Amino acid sequence: MSIDPKRFCDHLTAQGVSLYTGVPDSLLKQLGSHIMASLPREQHVITANEGAAVGLAIGHYLRTKTPAVVYMQNSGFGNVVNPLLSLADADVYGIPMLVVVGWRGQPGVKDEPQHVKQGRVQRELVEGMDLPWSILPHDPDEAEKLVEEALAEAVEKSSPYVLLVEKGTFSDAAKLPKEESSLPSREDALIALTQSVGNDAAIVSTTGMLSRELFEYRVNNQLNGDRDFLTVGGMGHASSIALGVAKADHDREVWCFDGDGALLMHLGSLAVIADHAPDNYFHVVFNNGVHDSVGGQPTSIDKVDIPAMAKAMGYRHAEATSDLESLSQAVARLRAAGGPSLLELKVKPGNRADIGRPTRTPAESKAAFMAALDDQRS
Repeated sequence: MSIDPKRFCDHLTAQGVSLYTGVPDSLLKQLGSHIMASLPREQHVITANEGAAVGLAIGHYLRTKTPAVVYMQNSGFGNVVNPLLSLADADVYGIPMLVVVGWRGQPGVKDEPQHVKQGRVQRELVEGMDLPWSILPHDPDEAEKLVEEALAEAVEKSSPYVLLVEKGTFSDAAKLPKEESSLPSREDALIALTQSVGNDAAIVSTTGMLSRELFEYRVNNQLNGDRDFLTVGGMGHASSIALGVAKADHDREVWCFDGDGALLMHLGSLAVIADHAPDNYFHVVFNNGVHDSVGGQPTSIDKVDIPAMAKAMGYRHAEATSDLESLSQAVARLRAAGGPSLLELKVKPGNRADIGRPTRTPAESKAAFMAALDDQRS
């Protein structure tokens, strides 16, 4: 049994909910697709990170006196701990809201390694924050009853209320329409860039499909991927990981393969990268304009001139391209300018349906990466 996303949202509307905000999640993909397809822009905001969604919900309540729905994957729950406890909590401003959390890594449910620990401690995290919470039932009637009770308790206690959503809770909804694009695929662009960068550099790749594509490219072509650090979790932190590597190894090029959603999530990192200005740091943003791994919902990147922003932040050089034939020349210009330099690589949304996952554990990847860099240094 599962919940029809339309019925779920219609019931929330009947309870007075008029704003949905958050960061897309794979377990909430069906709900997110319905929200994107059905709600006007005034009632739905995809934020750069989960904490910002809590802030938006606070502002909404201050003006409307009605709770908003804040949605996220539990991997992003850490981003909301501070605003929930230091702002929304009943002991501070007392702001009711319904926090809908996709429960990746739930005990007893097979999942990727980066979700296992977060999923195992999710209950304890919420309980440790002293917030009211429940697991959303799969039965639609029971779910509606619980949502009514949760909203009533949130208002009564002037507190956020957390709903944990298990895998398979929501039924399929209308999928977002796919637009035709003449841009290259991310996978083709990734392969072309990797070949242009060469074999001597260290590469730190962002979470999601990009890291999966990089791993599969190495394996399928029997190439050594030990110098690739696949950031399979922690969305938005690959650029800072790459900065740490670059500062500790001045003689090696370090390339961060980033995504537009990840870039927006922790945009302040660009200023820190520019401030410390390692000349061996090169930042490539694969921009497809969407959260590709969790349903294709749009980011707000179309409002941003990424190269201009990077230069304003203090990067030495920044440019954009979608032309794979001239990609090697763009890489050469970044190298000539020195780091930190940035390349926006414009690609179309989507990926192959049969793309695999890394077969190494995170611990194995870490050990291989560290050993590979040690071997080259010696």
